[in-house]
Amino acid sequence: MDTNTGTKKTEPGRRTDLEWALRAAEPADVEAIAELRAVVMRPDLERLGRYDAHRVRQRLRDGFRPEHTSVVLVAGAFAGCVALRPSGDGHWLEHFYLTPAVQGRGLGSAVLGTLLSGTDATGTAVRLNVLRGSPARRLYERHGFTVETQDPTDVFMLRTPPRTGPRDESAPVTSSSRG
Repeated sequence: MDTNTGTKKTEPGRRTDLEWALRAAEPADVEAIAELRAVVMRPDLERLGRYDAHRVRQRLRDGFRPEHTSVVLVAGAFAGCVALRPSGDGHWLEHFYLTPAVQGRGLGSAVLGTLLSGTDATGTAVRLNVLRGSPARRLYERHGFTVETQDPTDVFMLRTPPRTGPRDESAPVTSSSRG
């Protein structure tokens, strides 16, 4: 899946008034992404009593993998990031952050829809975790993620790819047993 084409990704059904693109992340992007993470996650982490200014940035630095990360550009400027990391049975969606100035304008849905089109094409499931009470959970639910499990801090979600091809409802269902 090539999510780093550098082309505008606005597609039918994914309405946004923003001109946006994805580009491959570079190692030098880590500090801008770490700072964005701190800004975006602060309200939820404070609500949960877990905000630590150093830790929120360091966790990003420790887990940053540019080879799986895309930078979101709006009008050519840094506006966010998202990582889609392969795992044994699919992908993990991680580090999906957008600057507050572009939130609420359909960009998150457009970016997520583009990524999920690629995973759907390969038939792979996508997992993620979101902080309890985060408004981002609604975005993920709109895109077909369901809760797998949760703990006092995180909600772990899964999205399986939709079935491809129409199902023939008239076909008989049979079973056989061989002995």
